[in-house]
Amino acid sequence: MAGILAWFWNERFWLPHNVTWADLKNTEEATFPQAEDLYLAFPLAFCIFMVRLIFERFVAKPCAIALNIQANGPQIAQPNAILEKVFTAITKHPDEKRLEGLSKQLDWDVRSIQRWFRQRCNQEKPSTLRKFCESMWRFSFSLYVFTYGVRFLKKPLTTDLHYYYILELSFYWSLMFSQFTDIKRKDFGIMFLHHLVAIFLISFSYVNNMARVGTLVLCLHDSADALLEAAKMANYAKFQKICDLLFVMFAMVFITTRLGIFPLWVLNTTLFESWEIVGPYPSWWVFNLLLLLIQGLNCFWSYLIVKIACKAISKGKAGKWNPLHVSKDDRSDIESSSDEEDSEPPGKNPHTSTTTNGTSGTNGYLLPGSCSVDD
Repeated sequence: MAGILAWFWNERFWLPHNVTWADLKNTEEATFPQAEDLYLAFPLAFCIFMVRLIFERFVAKPCAIALNIQANGPQIAQPNAILEKVFTAITKHPDEKRLEGLSKQLDWDVRSIQRWFRQRCNQEKPSTLRKFCESMWRFSFSLYVFTYGVRFLKKPLTTDLHYYYILELSFYWSLMFSQFTDIKRKDFGIMFLHHLVAIFLISFSYVNNMARVGTLVLCLHDSADALLEAAKMANYAKFQKICDLLFVMFAMVFITTRLGIFPLWVLNTTLFESWEIVGPYPSWWVFNLLLLLIQGLNCFWSYLIVKIACKAISKGKAGKWNPLHVSKDDRSDIESSSDEEDSEPPGKNPHTSTTTNGTSGTNGYLLPGSCSVDD
């Protein structure tokens, strides 16, 4: 084990050629980040996850209820063993041929079967209460960690700055695991990549003693995240004007802090100025490649934000606009479906469930678009 650790923490990979681990030991005159501090992130990530559960249960949920946000989910689909088997074992998207077969087998009309599949899909969507609690937790943590970290931007390296770094690293580790139990969104893969890159970026910048640059990058990201979650909460609480205002503020802050002069200045410092001061070394290349990858993700999300805003403004010309709904919110949650799903169109005995010749009723597949998927 000692040999593996010695190989992993090889000085020639992590540090410039004229620097050793001994040079980065803490003294009375100076404090340096210590690589072994990174191990604290794992137990702290578990603690953050437990704090989140307590916060959502005893703080966020009562706040949601006070705002008249109920836990009621979408309309429950009528129990039907045949359709349930098709939904779970065959397909959630039956095509026209399969729909016609199920219609004959159950003596239902096609529209009733289509409605059943839509309602069954909507059953798997999280309630507004759950989405509000998740957003309130992320808003609270982002706001706290932003106000905590921004204080160190103009101060010398201190022990508090190291605590801030480990706290951020622990938070991203907790997101790595909680993402599999959180509300599923369309950008799940992109967010997973973002969390993974963020973990490596925080770790590399900490070990390389680039904490100043790392703190600035983290603060720039946290400043916009809090506004996005606040806009979502206003949206779930149906405070439309507040939601619109917060979304506009979020878009301005996001594009300014992630595409404006600040990220360009950071990249200039890490790519060119540091090259002249310490020169390139293996972990320097990795650090800057990860920073460029994060910047690429920021460009992708900026495109989505502009896309949402353009669609919202276009829709606003005809009346009320909602930036978190108009494009089914590429980064937010798809809110559920049309009124037609909850109304009963005329049909053939939609409340009767039968089987034909003992068959299992698996003779059809789903029309595209009849079941929307959460982001």
